[in-house]
Amino acid sequence: MIFRQFWNRIGFAATGGRVILPTMCGRYSLITDEETLRQVFGYRGSPRNLRQRWNVAPTQEMPVIRSDGEAGRRLDMLSWGLVPYWAEDPSVGSRMINARGETVAEKPAYRQAYRTRRCLVPADGFYEWPEEGDRWPVLFRQEDGAPFAFAGLWEKWVPKSGGVLETFTIVNCAAQPGSLMSRYHHRTPVILVPEDYDAWLDIERDPKALIRPPREGVLTATRVSTYVNKVTNDDSSCFAPAGDEPPPESEADKPKKKTKPVDDRQQSLF
Repeated sequence: MIFRQFWNRIGFAATGGRVILPTMCGRYSLITDEETLRQVFGYRGSPRNLRQRWNVAPTQEMPVIRSDGEAGRRLDMLSWGLVPYWAEDPSVGSRMINARGETVAEKPAYRQAYRTRRCLVPADGFYEWPEEGDRWPVLFRQEDGAPFAFAGLWEKWVPKSGGVLETFTIVNCAAQPGSLMSRYHHRTPVILVPEDYDAWLDIERDPKALIRPPREGVLTATRVSTYVNKVTNDDSSCFAPAGDEPPPESEADKPKKKTKPVDDRQQSLF
């Protein structure tokens, strides 16, 4: 409980109640009912604290699906933002919500999790903020709103004082040139097709070939209101198409903020 409270505090501080716009896949949704999730992902167990989430933000606790050996798949609640086992403290996790697929097998922060701790991250939508032009948030979903799985990695952090914090990150890769996603961002989260779920979870198999952009035509894109920019807004209004509100302030018009240096072992997310 102590670690959970601390994690929640640093997560809120990291976002300041707002979206960190340059981050790839920095918000997503999961509003699908639990019965449907169980049918789609075939997991066992009854998750705790599972509820509809329209605006999931970094450091928040969300369900992931892990292999449970011969018992099949298990759903557990983990915090979004991977904390490496060697980290000094968990605050680093707020900057490690994504793992770059091209280098995930080599980066010290991710390579062990990539080899032995892969997971599925259920979602049914995610938001992106265009890298160029206006800054209207864009919601990506399947046309029928069905859930899908991001390729994820998970980690266990055990401090010297005791206790355990389990966290996860979402793997991304380069967007396919000319694709729907590339109109808004040069990166895309890795979305696994159902027939690849077992291969991603099986640590005896090399998952490198699964790190690829989603097939064209799988996702739809809808420009939505800046209501979703605020972390504390977490209801159906996040899905509402953009109306006649003033256009969002561009990043070029905002004062530059100093950033803290990042541990050399973590490197850039992209």
